[in-house]
Amino acid sequence: MSQDDEDDVGRCLGGERDAFRGLVGRHEGPLIRYLTGQSGRGDLAVEVAQEDFVRAYFALSKLQSPALFRPWLLGIAERVMKETLRAKRRSAVALSVVTASGRASPAFDSLDDEGSEREGALNAAVAELPELYREVVLLRFHAGLSCVQIADKLNVSTGTVTSRLSRAYALLRQALRDSHLRLGLEHDAEAPR
Repeated sequence: MSQDDEDDVGRCLGGERDAFRGLVGRHEGPLIRYLTGQSGRGDLAVEVAQEDFVRAYFALSKLQSPALFRPWLLGIAERVMKETLRAKRRSAVALSVVTASGRASPAFDSLDDEGSEREGALNAAVAELPELYREVVLLRFHAGLSCVQIADKLNVSTGTVTSRLSRAYALLRQALRDSHLRLGLEHDAEAPR
């Protein structure tokens, strides 16, 4: 993948605008999954990803190592996400949606497009992880970075990344176990006697 990135970046810098399509094609899915995991909102992730690619295209000459295109792109995306959220707050667009009943639902409503209860529980558990652990999980599984790339991005050792991932897995297992117990107790309590 990094060789393809290097080739496409070189071609873009050489004046071939269409070469950027290869970069977008390879990185759009992982970028949107990462941003959705960060924000809990697919619509916002798509909006930020579009702006991210525009900025990356115009800043491509500043990329020092074309093989590290994805981590560089994620850095831009994080800045764009912060700017976008700040702008939305300033313009009084709330991050929660008021439902027909007048009840507010959080920005981390279900990330699950297919309605799967398990995926919804996993997404909720990831959203509840402490930032230190949520970040490595999102970078690893949504953005598709290797542990070495995550370590470089976060400026920590690879051992620290693997340790954080291990702790995140343990927290996720416990959270999922707890949510299944709660679901089981709720179902038992609702069952007619």
